[in-house]
Amino acid sequence: MTEVVLQLLNVESAYGPIKAIRGVSLKVRAGEIATVLGSNGAGKTTILKTISGIIDPRKGSIEFKGHNITARDPAFIVQQGLSHVPEGREVFPLLSVKDNLLMGAYTRSDRDGVARDMETVFRYFPILHERATQDAGLLSGGQQQMLAISRAIMAAPALILLDEPSLGLSPKLTKEIFEIVVRINRERGTTILLVEQNANMALNAADYGYVLENGRIVMEDTCERLREKDDIKEFYLGLKDDGVRGERRWKKKKTWR
Repeated sequence: MTEVVLQLLNVESAYGPIKAIRGVSLKVRAGEIATVLGSNGAGKTTILKTISGIIDPRKGSIEFKGHNITARDPAFIVQQGLSHVPEGREVFPLLSVKDNLLMGAYTRSDRDGVARDMETVFRYFPILHERATQDAGLLSGGQQQMLAISRAIMAAPALILLDEPSLGLSPKLTKEIFEIVVRINRERGTTILLVEQNANMALNAADYGYVLENGRIVMEDTCERLREKDDIKEFYLGLKDDGVRGERRWKKKKTWR
């Protein structure tokens, strides 16, 4: 059986009196891409922030590589081999592209390995090589997303948390980003937990999926099976039962099967 790299058990997090996630349990296995699907406000980003230590959970436990990291300091969690690519990129705008990448490798002491990974990310995203000396704040949104993902790779992580990589990007650029995400997983063996509203892209890229509604996991299965479920087709892929693309109804109340 494949090793479980990350496990959440009955995790609950809140913003003040408002509960954002309620009793969330999930597993991410080594070498896979797992995805959490859900509409805006469902609690997807909160799950990632809780894992990476930005938000302390009120209940439950989080294990990473067999060790309890619940409510540990984010710097400690990064040192254990977990990288978080946040929603909205959050690059260092006044640093060059190259210096942003080196910031991702600040916990490493293997200079040769860092140099090899720098070459790798430039191979994945040639535009970053072309603009290596340019301030990151001058990059386009898509280029900043490439840089944020590349900065995470530079940490040589065992697990990458990837939050809404398609946010604000054109369909063409979204497709390119997802193709690279899959390459990173397949070529480097990096485990990825992906949070995404673009269900079609996520389900085609990932191996296993969870559906989040109002802070709770309401469905889970392999992505292959999820793509065939009527609820997923209608409410996340915009397809009616007859296979015709229909209107998305994010706000309609639904009992999940």
